[in-house]
Amino acid sequence: MSDRMTFVMVGGGLAGAKAAETLRDEGFDGRVVIVGAEPQLPYERPPLSKSYLAGDSTLAEAQVHDDAFYATRDIELLTGVEATALDPGAHRLRLTDGGELRYDRLLIATGAVPRRPPIAGHVLRSVADADVLRAAIEKGGRLVVIGAGWIGCEVAATARGLGAEVTVVEQGATPLERVLGARLGTFFADLHRGHGVDLRLNAGVAAVEDRTVRLTDGRELTADAVLLAVGVKPATGLAEAAGLEVGDGIVADQHLRTSAPDVFAAGDVASALHPRYGRRIRVEHWDNAQEQGVAAARSMLDAPEPYDKVPYFFSDQYDLGLEYVGLHDPGDELVIRGSIDERHFQAFWIGADGTVSAGMHVNDWDSIGPIRAVVESRGRLESIVS
Repeated sequence: MSDRMTFVMVGGGLAGAKAAETLRDEGFDGRVVIVGAEPQLPYERPPLSKSYLAGDSTLAEAQVHDDAFYATRDIELLTGVEATALDPGAHRLRLTDGGELRYDRLLIATGAVPRRPPIAGHVLRSVADADVLRAAIEKGGRLVVIGAGWIGCEVAATARGLGAEVTVVEQGATPLERVLGARLGTFFADLHRGHGVDLRLNAGVAAVEDRTVRLTDGRELTADAVLLAVGVKPATGLAEAAGLEVGDGIVADQHLRTSAPDVFAAGDVASALHPRYGRRIRVEHWDNAQEQGVAAARSMLDAPEPYDKVPYFFSDQYDLGLEYVGLHDPGDELVIRGSIDERHFQAFWIGADGTVSAGMHVNDWDSIGPIRAVVESRGRLESIVS
């Protein structure tokens, strides 16, 4: 490709940074620009609810690359700048600093933004958010977490480690029930209660006023800080305003190409056709952002391969670690191997055809290889030696 071509990544996170790295690794010698809304270098987000929030790791440790990397690889990094408008026909991008970029290929990797119910509270998506939240809880105090998904559970665990009193308010019957089902949700409820978390389940929030959280049943909780952890939504505003097809994310094909010529999507914002599942899926996890960034860069270079990687995610809560591979349906049968009581087990979801659709381990690190293998091969549970 001509060295006069310009490839732009909108989004200064993991997907955009890995795409830029891959472009250079694959020999692209044109102009590479990353447009990042935050003032920091691109960084990975998982530590925000875990080690960074706890004060056990630094921002530098979370960065995808150090500052020298971008200079050495001749990658222009525009930090603290957002894209305000996209003109796919003219191949132009307008920025908040008043500038414009003309591109030959564009990757939208704008990620996701926290959902904000109409009540007051903190959210957790950025380093700045984590800094504010840590300041509110690091000397103890009372934290109310609204929502018991992954972020809510991880922050609750981290806050307990910092000495905070933690109450989690969840509309469902257990934590993580929509993700893992009732049986494993009960396991996580017991885990958090065992570490002193006050779980308010089947509960809703009516209002947050000053330092009082009022529940829908009239009960009140006192809080020094409130975290809104009710999920995220894909940051599709730029694409939608430009007329790109959007539906629970930016619609993309199996090569991460969007409905606009020369525009690609990757990471949390991308709703991409997945060859394995025969439908579009959107994955909000670190591994997907990293791997789709690489795949999108190759598609931008006209060397596409279908993106067919099986979803993967991990979580750390207290002394518990887990890894999950695959994608299960709510009706899949759950089979447990090992001891839930001892917090050392494997979980498998079995589809209607008898094959393993997904697998997870808890504190059984040597098992992730066999779990991944049986999921990727669409194998049967009996093929794994107990």
